[in-house]
Amino acid sequence: MTLRTYVALGDSFTEGVGDPDPARPNGLRGWADRTAEALAAAAARDGVDFGYANLAIRGRKLPAIIDEQVDAAIALGPDLVSIHGGGNDVLRPKVDIDALAATYDEAIGRLAASGAHVVVFTIADPGLNGVIKMIRGRTAIFNEWVREIAEKHDATLVDMWRMRGWKVAEVMDEDRLHLNAVGHQMIAISALDALGVAHDLQPIPPVPAPVLSARQQRAANLAWARTHLAPWVQRRVTGRSSGDGVEPKRSTFLPIG
Repeated sequence: MTLRTYVALGDSFTEGVGDPDPARPNGLRGWADRTAEALAAAAARDGVDFGYANLAIRGRKLPAIIDEQVDAAIALGPDLVSIHGGGNDVLRPKVDIDALAATYDEAIGRLAASGAHVVVFTIADPGLNGVIKMIRGRTAIFNEWVREIAEKHDATLVDMWRMRGWKVAEVMDEDRLHLNAVGHQMIAISALDALGVAHDLQPIPPVPAPVLSARQQRAANLAWARTHLAPWVQRRVTGRSSGDGVEPKRSTFLPIG
């Protein structure tokens, strides 16, 4: 089947945070844009036009993604929908994972019932990242729910939990939470391969991480805490989100190229 329309739903991961491109909406590219470019090329080979929408907004927890984006996606009537969420939820110390999964199951069911093919993702293993490794247990539980939901609704699963061949320092942005261009390209390749779509994307060679002395590592950690951790904590305390005031990159189908 030739895919003519694609809608991407989610949070900062799907908006493309960590992969800057000033020429694009919100100043970001990201794996979803990269995937859409390959899908557009495949559609062009079959002589059909291709439309791409991206409703993802950084900072969104899964219930907000479902409330704000799922019905909007269904209204567009896409051939393909990708959805990723839960990462911002499992970061919180108090989260009812079973209830979260039940809500996710219902949303994936509605997307699949609309006639769209659905792509879902597990969350990458936080044990690889010293900043967030304390959430590894609840992430693993949530991911097992995602696998069950994908199987139930015949969705394509991109299992990031099992991606072991990367070094955090090479695929992550300087905030240590979001993928850089190297990481976003890896996810685009994985999504296209999972869908069985022919493409010519190649991995981006990473810049080798510098070898730091213990003193240099401590200094780097302190600089990271001031620049990235402190603002994140302040937003949690004040009830604000990095996505406040941010609009979707592409609220309707547009060409991409």
